[in-house]
Amino acid sequence: MAATRSLLLSLSILLLLCFNASCKDTLDLDEEDLSFLEEDEHDAAESSLHGYEDHDFENYDDLDDFGDGEGEYPDSESAPEAEIDESDVVVLNGSNFSDFLEKNRYAMVEFYVPWCGHCQALKPEYAAAATELKTDEVALAKMDAGEETELAQKYNVEGYPTVLFFIDGVHKPYNGARNKDAIVTWVKKKIGPGLHNLTTTEEAESILTSESPVVVAFVENLVGPDSEELAAASKQEDEVSFYQTSSADVAKLFHIDPKGKRPALVLVKKEDEKVSHFGGQFVNSAITEFVSKNKLPLVIYFTRASSSQVFENPIKNQVILFTTLNETEKYLPIFQEAAKYFMGKALFVYVPMDEEDAGKPVAEYFGIEGSAPKVIAFTGNEDSRKFFLEGELTLNNIKSFGENFLEDNLKPFYKSDPIPETNDEDVKVVVGNNFDEIVLDESKDVLLEIYASWCGHCQALEPTYNKLAKHLRGIDSLVIAKMDGTTNEHPRAKSDGFPTLLFFPAGNKSFDPITVDTDRTVKAFYKFLKQHAAIPFKLQKPESTQKPETESTQKPELTQESSNQDLKDEL
Repeated sequence: MAATRSLLLSLSILLLLCFNASCKDTLDLDEEDLSFLEEDEHDAAESSLHGYEDHDFENYDDLDDFGDGEGEYPDSESAPEAEIDESDVVVLNGSNFSDFLEKNRYAMVEFYVPWCGHCQALKPEYAAAATELKTDEVALAKMDAGEETELAQKYNVEGYPTVLFFIDGVHKPYNGARNKDAIVTWVKKKIGPGLHNLTTTEEAESILTSESPVVVAFVENLVGPDSEELAAASKQEDEVSFYQTSSADVAKLFHIDPKGKRPALVLVKKEDEKVSHFGGQFVNSAITEFVSKNKLPLVIYFTRASSSQVFENPIKNQVILFTTLNETEKYLPIFQEAAKYFMGKALFVYVPMDEEDAGKPVAEYFGIEGSAPKVIAFTGNEDSRKFFLEGELTLNNIKSFGENFLEDNLKPFYKSDPIPETNDEDVKVVVGNNFDEIVLDESKDVLLEIYASWCGHCQALEPTYNKLAKHLRGIDSLVIAKMDGTTNEHPRAKSDGFPTLLFFPAGNKSFDPITVDTDRTVKAFYKFLKQHAAIPFKLQKPESTQKPETESTQKPELTQESSNQDLKDEL
């Protein structure tokens, strides 16, 4: 019993000491005079904006949102804006949003910001769609997401414009083309019948020549349980037309055995594989899964129009062929043949890397240099690992590469700029190939900014970040660093946008870094570092702000606990 009491007493004393030390650190930070780090309020306000609004190009699906591939919006004042009739577009805010959805069973809402060039480009198309769809009792509205931030966050708005379609208050994103005809066609399919009847061979022949892909079911009756299941599945697919027929002659045209068991279902495409036969249970979920896996061609020719086939596909693993346009005929047939072995397991995508609109930006994202054909594998945007095929682009090599990729037997590739010959500036330059040496050095606390050269918020942050580094350059245990996130990669450097600020504490590099979420001022950064640094440090006021020294007062030397003499010069 005495031993137990002694142990409890010892633990209590230890906890008290730890608590007192923690409180002392907090009090020291609160009482520390940091007035010399105060900055101009305007500069602080400007630099405190988070990188939410500047586009990140973290993933190549961002190409679907940006027309110029550079991530900067056009200047809205560069040309006079033509007058647009938006009288049929309802303007929403926090006070009328709920009432609008309650009053309109079918509603489309655009979340926009005034400075977004793509929002401006959508404006006339959206207004025209609103006018046409009002006869179908569909209301179109818009909301300034910059003003109504709570609603934007509620609906996970992460880019502009974001367009959502509501049916009885339940929303679904609209990811189609940003023009009137595409919006109207998509909405009418959502509110109207998704399933159509085929009764004549003339109708069937017209569909075979004009539409792809299509789903056709051969049923006993055009009304009943089978038709209802098929109709429900049709609502899940935006890019596939659904038909049903009870005519044996029509069924023959779609490669269905008229004497076979009903219901029978096929998916027909214009590509090489043409017809896929459904063999599952005739219910909504099974039909939807079958169509999702089989609706795409063997090889997707990547364009902005076809990008949703890649980015919204449940299959995330991708094998991608890059060639110049004039070498397409030489390598694409080999790639298509290899794709047959991976249906339902990986997407095979062809990217013409000298095509300016989409091919070139995608090639740059993956670090493809030169004009030689290349095949890479990509694990999808949630993982973002990529692998390069070494050797000739033969059928056997591509098949072997794909198999090793799916079995996770390949070494990933990460982009890197050349390691700088000198790196003695206050802000250290990190690239992919020196990341481990600088950022993962266990003896250093490291603050890393992941930036993009085109990012306006990164440019606004730069003076503050440089000033912070200059203040702290005498602290040997601290490293202030930056890395261009568009040309360098590392598995430990994940960014959700630019700029992203990550802190890697000393002696703890095996754990995920701490995301820096604070005001973007020198003082705020300093307080963050003081709080999270594994190795304690203290920054003294520069001498110019302290009391004059007497002749007997000895000047302090520059140490881990002192400020740089350069602080005096700057402040």
